[in-house]
Amino acid sequence: MRNVELIQFSCEEHEKIDLIMKEMQKMRINDEINDSLIFVEHPEIVTIGPKAKKEKILPPDDYPRRFVDRGGGLTWHGPGQLVIYPIFKWDLEGEVNIKTIISKLEEWIITAFADLGIIGVRDERMRGVWVNENKVASIGLSFLKWVSRHGLSINYNTPKGRVELLEGCGLKAGTTSSLAANNHITNRKSLENVLLQNITILDRKLNN
Repeated sequence: MRNVELIQFSCEEHEKIDLIMKEMQKMRINDEINDSLIFVEHPEIVTIGPKAKKEKILPPDDYPRRFVDRGGGLTWHGPGQLVIYPIFKWDLEGEVNIKTIISKLEEWIITAFADLGIIGVRDERMRGVWVNENKVASIGLSFLKWVSRHGLSINYNTPKGRVELLEGCGLKAGTTSSLAANNHITNRKSLENVLLQNITILDRKLNN
């Protein structure tokens, strides 16, 4: 079982939280802290992963951006999006590779959505969680000695059109969207509550 410490911020710059994560990752590697979960929102920023940087995939000029070292391509962050960073040492039974870890995180979101009456699914087009053919949750991690940094984001009520305008890594513009745009109205507090209620999923060995 994981002993998870919860850290909640209201809205903080991505760069600030990135520095906090790096320090916490080192501390978790040295067992100076327990597994930790950060909940936060960011002012608008598009993070650009190594794959997008290599393929020269960039957001439109009117989007603020910064390069990061997590997996994946372009990820929009901003108002109406809950960002979750697990600073976890992934050493429980069955946590044998990155694919399994991402599957656990997907299952966690899908189960939490179900408690809100939302049907979330996986899609072969890209890892994450999808609702009505739209990707509403993204996952991108980086690891050092099997301790994760970066994490996942859930678009619950993002400004109309901002995340939808982005494309990259094989997904057309309009594919990534929000719960609100798919007629599922919820808020950050409700999302946090159902995620915390289902956090034991991250302790389990999945069958897939």
